[in-house]
Amino acid sequence: MTEIKASMAGSVWKVVAQAGEQVASGDDIVILESMKMEIPIPAEAEGLVKELKVAEGDFVNEGDVIAIIE
Repeated sequence: MTEIKASMAGSVWKVVAQAGEQVASGDDIVILESMKMEIPIPAEAEGLVKELKVAEGDFVNEGDVIAIIE
């Protein structure tokens, strides 16, 4: 299993992937908004999105787990 973590603090602007969805390495999982910039958070490995730990509008800190891929 791979944990996808936030690379910086910000609000979850858009959830791109859904639980149960197959993703490839580099596919966007969520897009964060921080300081009026959009920061895509990509999958670091190919696999199935087992669980999303955030929803649109949530605030995350750097290092928070966003999703789990197996």
